[in-house]
Amino acid sequence: MKGLELCRRYYFEVGKPILEEKFTEVMGRCAAGLVGDGSECLGYDDETSRDHDFGPGFCLWLRADDYAAYGRDLQKAYENLPDGFLGFRRNESARGGGRVGVMEIRSFYSRYIGAEQPPKDLMRWLYLPEDKLCQVSAGEVFEDPAGDFSAIREVLRNYYPEDVRIKKIAACAARMAQSGQYNYARMMKRGDTVAAALALDEFLKNAMKMLWLFNRQYAPYYKWMWHGLRVMRESGEGMVLPDAVPLLQELSVTGDQSGAWEEFRGEGIPDAVNLRDRKVELIEQICRMTGSQLRRMGLSDCREDFLELYTWDIMGRIRDERLSRCHVLEG
Repeated sequence: MKGLELCRRYYFEVGKPILEEKFTEVMGRCAAGLVGDGSECLGYDDETSRDHDFGPGFCLWLRADDYAAYGRDLQKAYENLPDGFLGFRRNESARGGGRVGVMEIRSFYSRYIGAEQPPKDLMRWLYLPEDKLCQVSAGEVFEDPAGDFSAIREVLRNYYPEDVRIKKIAACAARMAQSGQYNYARMMKRGDTVAAALALDEFLKNAMKMLWLFNRQYAPYYKWMWHGLRVMRESGEGMVLPDAVPLLQELSVTGDQSGAWEEFRGEGIPDAVNLRDRKVELIEQICRMTGSQLRRMGLSDCREDFLELYTWDIMGRIRDERLSRCHVLEG
């Protein structure tokens, strides 16, 4: 059973009936669900992730006045709920406390996006950590009779304002060109394998971020960034550039013959292929696919292979004057 389903059932079958009996009035106004930290909010939880902060639990989000009046007592009642459900008990780590329980709405959102809820200024949107936007947009609200919690969440789930998305696309294109197309091969020719590894890491990160931007979804925390793209690809829901996903997986393999990516390619890495040259080839292939998508989206008319040459066109598509004046790497 996935963690989100477990928590939903625990709320409706155990938590809500008990809490509603004692806190009828406030339970009729508060929102309930599971949103925020944890792989179960993303739907990525598995057997491995059950070793910490997994198990039955849920969040209750209250308005400030209700939290002041009922928060402490409601939290005590929450802590006294049965801790076992369907054979699971919550395994809370020292650093995982506070993921579930009773919370004030604005305090909850402040942990992820700060005091401006939702963000109103485009510059504020530009600098918000994307993985935090992903966390607060993921998961599920089981019910929200007053709608206070969901009103903020739905604005965030509608994704970046378009000018912000375009600005971030420009930044990713510039970083992909700088790290992958320019620096990786140069560092390998110098024999500086550490710098080359850092350049490759930077390229992979920004290539993945670009795919999330193309698909209008927030990129999650780094360890789930590729896994999320794989899930997106396998869902068959019209992903933009699905063929780039196996190329990223192959690019991440550094001479390993274990077949970690054979499920995508159906073959092993050819022994005769020079590893450095193959990686350069993959980088260029991913960048060509990216350039073609930028043209399809109307963000550039460039026909070159080097992605940095696209950034001038992309920046020119931004309507907001402040964003258009930002350095291309900002955001």
